[in-house]
Amino acid sequence: MTSVLLIFGSSNVGKSTLAARIQAALGWDVQSTDVIARHPGRPWPEVRDQVAEYYSSLNDETIYWFLRVHHENMWPHIQHLIAAALNGGAGVVLEGSALRPEYVAEMSHSHLSAIGLHADEQFITARIKAKSQYSQLNPARQMLIDKFLNRTLRDNAEVFESASRLGLPLINVANSEQLDWFVENLKLQNQL
Repeated sequence: MTSVLLIFGSSNVGKSTLAARIQAALGWDVQSTDVIARHPGRPWPEVRDQVAEYYSSLNDETIYWFLRVHHENMWPHIQHLIAAALNGGAGVVLEGSALRPEYVAEMSHSHLSAIGLHADEQFITARIKAKSQYSQLNPARQMLIDKFLNRTLRDNAEVFESASRLGLPLINVANSEQLDWFVENLKLQNQL
């Protein structure tokens, strides 16, 4: 029986949405790694000066490198969150892009399970452009969104590759039936 579920995946792939569904279905507590730190944040709806400077002054490779270093630095704090959740005994969903597959694969506990979320590039691109109201932005703001989008697409591909290689379960969020099945199966497992 699972008492702690880790949901990993790139930014904007639907981790918070799935966590909310599980909370509604099972009454579990939801925690996000974003409360520890966000790096540096989405460049919408409002853009702080430091976020605009970050995306406009760095190339895509450096932006992604900083994201990975940020996740690595967060991992010790996340391990404490996981340990506390396991010691609490009640159902907890911990979600966040800092839950890297390579770190999650090292975790082993009889009451801990993990699921990764991914989607194709078109799905993620459409989602980010809709959420950011991309078509209504000026070219300078669109460039910031493009940089964030490039980072997210690369992360999505690397999460998928890493999770597949490590044998971690994945759900394509564009397939609502997979999401429905996962939530129903989790409910059944925890009713036994």
